[in-house]
Amino acid sequence: MKMTARGSIAALMTCMAAAGAATPAAAGSVPVGVPLDAVKTTLGVDTPRLATGVPIPVVGAPEAPRQHTGDMLPTPLLPVVPIGTELGDTLVSSPVPNLLGPKETDGEGSLGAPATTMRARTPGAVVGSPLTMPNAANFGLPDVTAPELGLTTPELTGAPAALLGLR
Repeated sequence: MKMTARGSIAALMTCMAAAGAATPAAAGSVPVGVPLDAVKTTLGVDTPRLATGVPIPVVGAPEAPRQHTGDMLPTPLLPVVPIGTELGDTLVSSPVPNLLGPKETDGEGSLGAPATTMRARTPGAVVGSPLTMPNAANFGLPDVTAPELGLTTPELTGAPAALLGLR
């Protein structure tokens, strides 16, 4: 099977369109343990333990502007860019002494937040044209209108949660 220049350009355009249509995949997070051992050594007190994940944002392809009937400019003129990331597992635990009882009944308090996926979309700019479409009553010339300018709202989607425990 022989590939022509037109066929290879069509295949390239198809691959680019498929890559551009993809939304950002939620990236993982880099686990990080916060070292607090020096505080324990220096002050002689039990310190909390903290482990979390640093999110890695992944930027997706900008959404293509759409042309609407009756508008001279596409909407939105400044495209919206999707961004996705995963907030990593976070665990904070600390010794909780039982001040009224024996030392053997000391416990441990913890605050944990499970990993969750967050998605955001940047705002886009909407610009109206200062001219209307051609007007037949005005000999086919467009009418002058007041230009319009606006921003689309940014979006943030996710469901973070937290768990509080005492052992």
